[in-house]
Amino acid sequence: MRKEPCGRPAGIMELAYVCEWEKRPKSVHCPSVPLVCSWSCRNLVAFTTDLKNDSDDTDVSHMIHIIDTEHPWDVYSINSGHSEVISCLEWDQSGSRLLSADGDGQIKCWWMSDHLVNSWESVLSSSVDGDPIVALSWLHNGVKLALHVEMSGSTNFGEKFSRVKFSPSLTLFGGKPMEGWLAVTVSGLVTVSLLKPGGALLTASESLCRLRGRVALADIAFTGGGNIVVAATDGSSSSPVQFYKVVVSVVSEKCRIDTELLPSLFLRCTTDPLRREKYPAVTHLKFLTRENSEQVLLCASNQSGSIVECWSLRKEGLPVNNIFQHRSPVVGEKQPTILKWRILTTTSDLERVSAVALPKLPISISNTDLKVASDTKFCPGLGLALAFHDGSIQILHRLSLHTMGVFYGSSSNQRAGEELAIKRQRPGGATLHFKALQFSWTSLALAGVDNHGKLHMLRVSPSMGQVLEMNTTLRHLLFLLEYCMVTGYDWWDVLLHVQPSMVHNLVEKLHEEYMRQNQALQQVLATRIVAVKASLCKLSTATAARACDFHAKLLLIAISSTLKSLLRPHVLNTPDKSPGDRLAEICSKNSDTDIDKVMINLKTEEFVLDGPPLQSLQQLIQWVGDFVLYLLANLPNQVIISVPTASQLRRSQPSGADSQSFYCCRTPESSAAIQHTADSGDRKSSTETK
Repeated sequence: MRKEPCGRPAGIMELAYVCEWEKRPKSVHCPSVPLVCSWSCRNLVAFTTDLKNDSDDTDVSHMIHIIDTEHPWDVYSINSGHSEVISCLEWDQSGSRLLSADGDGQIKCWWMSDHLVNSWESVLSSSVDGDPIVALSWLHNGVKLALHVEMSGSTNFGEKFSRVKFSPSLTLFGGKPMEGWLAVTVSGLVTVSLLKPGGALLTASESLCRLRGRVALADIAFTGGGNIVVAATDGSSSSPVQFYKVVVSVVSEKCRIDTELLPSLFLRCTTDPLRREKYPAVTHLKFLTRENSEQVLLCASNQSGSIVECWSLRKEGLPVNNIFQHRSPVVGEKQPTILKWRILTTTSDLERVSAVALPKLPISISNTDLKVASDTKFCPGLGLALAFHDGSIQILHRLSLHTMGVFYGSSSNQRAGEELAIKRQRPGGATLHFKALQFSWTSLALAGVDNHGKLHMLRVSPSMGQVLEMNTTLRHLLFLLEYCMVTGYDWWDVLLHVQPSMVHNLVEKLHEEYMRQNQALQQVLATRIVAVKASLCKLSTATAARACDFHAKLLLIAISSTLKSLLRPHVLNTPDKSPGDRLAEICSKNSDTDIDKVMINLKTEEFVLDGPPLQSLQQLIQWVGDFVLYLLANLPNQVIISVPTASQLRRSQPSGADSQSFYCCRTPESSAAIQHTADSGDRKSSTETK
């Protein structure tokens, strides 16, 4: 694949880059095959293409491609080995495992080998022979975080991002979440595969209801009580959309699945006399969020157009006759209630929808919370994306469904200055359009795979076209960077909107907010904030030197953590600090570089390693020594000495990470000492350091 250069027109959505196949001719691609795409919290995008064999047109390879969004030119392609078209892709919550399912009922679990993005292997699989998979999801692990936009000005991360009480789909002994996945087949079967602690796979299947029927579309959501909700339709707009509660349990080392029928709904367009037969097929069915089973998005289409409806499940009072109210004191005191699906809003007639993307940012979708987000002008996470067969993409407000922005693809003849229209007429002929869409985890980027297998990356404006003050823009970007730090998600999509002039202010404000947190939280986020600072500083030439320093600091922290993990207290149940922590504390207080003077204050027996561990670290120790010598050799090349904090190598006092990289390993046979003195004013020669 290659990175296609493109312009940067001003607008709500801008094309960042296009990844295109160079060596394969278009004739080998199968444009009629449905494509799927999935975006992980690590900003890895997985998508599918089906390629025909040059010699045999009937031989089709079902490919999975995985790219790092920051390096789109480096793609890892997997010949999945699926016998039929891949229908589902799903990342797990950590972004390191990927599920793929096909039209033959086979599900494969792909693992990142040795933590390398360009190395994947399939280690587990399950199948429902001959039964195509229409929906797929990992079981929920019970971790849910809420974003409080109204508290974006608070100094406490606990007030900005709070943990929501949410039960896992299934738990082991002690409350630990059990891992696994759930799938829905076209015949109305729900299948569950559980990963046992020993690595074995426990599988079970059950019908969604007693009377099984065809399921053309389905989606999966989770409830706070640990239950699973499945929405299913047979694809006809005149048929009801059914909802089922699924409960998974383990009884006597066997997986058990219990299902229960929930209230269903009919599309509003089928009750409208003017549209009763206009949109015969349901083409898209999605819950608005995976953690909320009470709001669903439906799209009905014909050959030339579509209509989108948003529904909500509400609890309503059930009227009871007065006779029964008097006779039953329980009924008289409290009116009975019933759950009913009510339509929230619907669109007018649209161009035919080809793909739908929903935001992953955990902003509550109640009217009150959306009003707060609107008042604070915080737009990320408020819109959903629709791709149309004319090549355009619209972002609609996810509750009101009014248009927030439009992107016109390369096939569009309309210029940016022309007035936007909901529906535009197109000349006949095949046009480039998106068959799969996915939002990033902060909703600031949108990935689309077109009908030729090319991946398009779009920047989505955080202000949705609104003119905001610089301080407001900085506060919103800072809020999202803090969210990525707390959750551990990758922040590449946030950096897409950072201008070079913002870098210095963002780094300073991020450091200020970090220093206001409690000591325990600072310790957890210590490495992440350095990594975020390094990414920010790379965006500006004025701060490029600081980016190198932050990367070097990350390297020193990694070395320090590796060596500290080898040091164990002489008495395992001691309440004192670990040897590594005591060494770091002594180094931070003592500026003397004489190793013998430092060793006086240490318990020597805690720093003695046996021969085999030391021998296994020989290459690492040699590399650390070479790295220290390299830093010392480059000290004379530093020219901007007068600028404070411009480089950590020019500070007079060592930082905590630098001091921790000072260590000593001794054995009865030999003694090796490597001393990091890059921040010390006393410059030693290479011989003295050795």
